[in-house]
Amino acid sequence: MLPADIDPESRCRLPLVKREALDDAGKKTFDAHTDPKGGTIRGLKGPGGIGLHSPALSHLTRPVGRYLRFEAPESPRIRETAILITARMCDSRFEWAAHEPEALSVGVPAKVIDVIKHHKRVTGLDDTDQIIITLAREAFGKRKVTSKTYARAHKRFGSRGLVDLVALMGNYASTAMLLTVFDMQLDDGPDVARLPVG
Repeated sequence: MLPADIDPESRCRLPLVKREALDDAGKKTFDAHTDPKGGTIRGLKGPGGIGLHSPALSHLTRPVGRYLRFEAPESPRIRETAILITARMCDSRFEWAAHEPEALSVGVPAKVIDVIKHHKRVTGLDDTDQIIITLAREAFGKRKVTSKTYARAHKRFGSRGLVDLVALMGNYASTAMLLTVFDMQLDDGPDVARLPVG
């Protein structure tokens, strides 16, 4: 049973945008979101559909998101680890449900996912995973990154890599905000990857 203010087709507080209501640039963005090879996990039923309510913003931010998620120099495994810890720190249930299976598919170990999902200690994880998780926990949770954590992260990723990594986290935090405000609902069914409460 969906909340009363949720559109049953979009599964959020905004209806799906109709392609014919968009200008040419908006139509290109719409088409990219509906293309199975367009790089979105959820097509229009998720942040892509929400973003199309501001076609100019969607047109500008889509290339940034594409670069950060698919083209930045670090591996998909590293990028998905960063996305998961961001989703967890923002308690973004929809982002988590979309990206836990994606993370598994690119080789993020189940142990890393469990540590992130349940706020466990990073002891025993690969050094890179420890750095990503600790950096995000400090930045999001404490609003302060220690000199030690920064030095480890900078040594591992370098200036460009660290800027890209932090921008990726920021991009997904922004997405989490959209999903929260517009109350994006999870799919029904027992196979949906779910976050515990809290």
